[in-house]
Amino acid sequence: MKVKKQKSLPYLCHMLQDTICALATASGVGAISVIRLSGPEAISICDKLFLAKNLSEQASHTVHFGTIRDADKIVDEVLVTIFKNPHSYTGEDVVEVSCHGSVYIQNQLIQLFLKEGGRMAQPGEFTLRAFSNGKIDLSQAEAVADLIASDSEAAHKVAMQQMRGGFSNELKDLREELINFASLIELELDFGEEDVEFADREKFNELLEKIKAALKRLVDSFAVGNVIKNGIPVAILGEPNVGKSTLLNALLNEERAIVSDIAGTTRDTIEDDLIIGGIHFRFIDTAGLRETNDVVESIGIQKALEKAQQAQLVLYLMDASKDLSQQLKEVEELKGKLANKLVVVVNKVDQNPAAKAQVKDALFISAKQKVGLEALTDILLSFVNTGALCNNQTIVSNSRHVDALNKSLEQIIKTIEGLNSGISGDFLAMDIRQALFHLGEITGEISTDDLLNNIFSNFCIGK
Repeated sequence: MKVKKQKSLPYLCHMLQDTICALATASGVGAISVIRLSGPEAISICDKLFLAKNLSEQASHTVHFGTIRDADKIVDEVLVTIFKNPHSYTGEDVVEVSCHGSVYIQNQLIQLFLKEGGRMAQPGEFTLRAFSNGKIDLSQAEAVADLIASDSEAAHKVAMQQMRGGFSNELKDLREELINFASLIELELDFGEEDVEFADREKFNELLEKIKAALKRLVDSFAVGNVIKNGIPVAILGEPNVGKSTLLNALLNEERAIVSDIAGTTRDTIEDDLIIGGIHFRFIDTAGLRETNDVVESIGIQKALEKAQQAQLVLYLMDASKDLSQQLKEVEELKGKLANKLVVVVNKVDQNPAAKAQVKDALFISAKQKVGLEALTDILLSFVNTGALCNNQTIVSNSRHVDALNKSLEQIIKTIEGLNSGISGDFLAMDIRQALFHLGEITGEISTDDLLNNIFSNFCIGK
């Protein structure tokens, strides 16, 4: 059973032989910039402008120093790196020109390359060409974008593992085993009148159960993968003046939020990010919860409750220096609304050490004195199951992938039910085809122009 792959975006259907050009480093002034060209004329275009040696005669993966000229005018001294097909990122001839980081020089060189026959690359077009030329599959291409966007150690590790084919290889093994049995089922259909079975139903059931378990593990890993990729929103709730803004400032180690003795100082949410143990957390300081006639403060309190519902973790701060009975009542109310994502933190414990005997199942800190913060960060990390990450297991972090995995899992479950109920081979074959289709969507064995447009249009130009 062969599943065909559709190539390229609409705007590239007739342009895959073009030589494309773009700035590969961040735009703006820097020490150096890199301009990348890819396509059949990449080397010859540079050769026309590069004064030092004949680039077309040089070996692949070599670097050459010289000048690029516009007629008799030297534009810049550069280093030119050559990658000859198929041993390049795109699978085509690729040239990378390292120049000085002046915006003027960048523009001058790009204009010269365009004048000699290149054209500006579309967003993600270099990676699209790598996909079209079989250098990477679609899930690896998406991992390239994730790697560029990674802002924590964990996000980097997940993206790197996927880009290096860990996820793809696992799917490939599952698909190959499923395709082998599917082929036997399809063969049975050719001998339908003779009532023969080529596929051992017992072994087939074992395989389906194995695939079901593997798919379920991958789907379940998305809970961790999504957190690692997008960060964990943590809302800080509590009555006015319990130290929410002080806690935020202490965690960030900077004066991010205004702190005062006046109740209701924070009227809007204040958000900032912090990497803890390689995991990205986004802390949200909110308005103090209380009854008020102030219209603006009331809006802030409503937003605080909304943020608490949206957050994956909620830190509810109590003030040890005040009456704890009323605060405990509020905790009980919140436990019903916020389920298992509520962490009770008693602040200002330095002012009332006896509070430790009055409140159960809470963490005791002094945000102002920065006491207990390490224990708090340990609790935050405990909400992230990093076991799979530490064990180098495949972690799914892409919502498109988990959607396809869920659909494939549904078809596998349907196939198991059909096999156990003794349905005919033609219905089994239909369910298997659908499972294979959804797995193929992940790696690009099955792809549409709309899908590719959606994926690669989100890339930066030059990648």
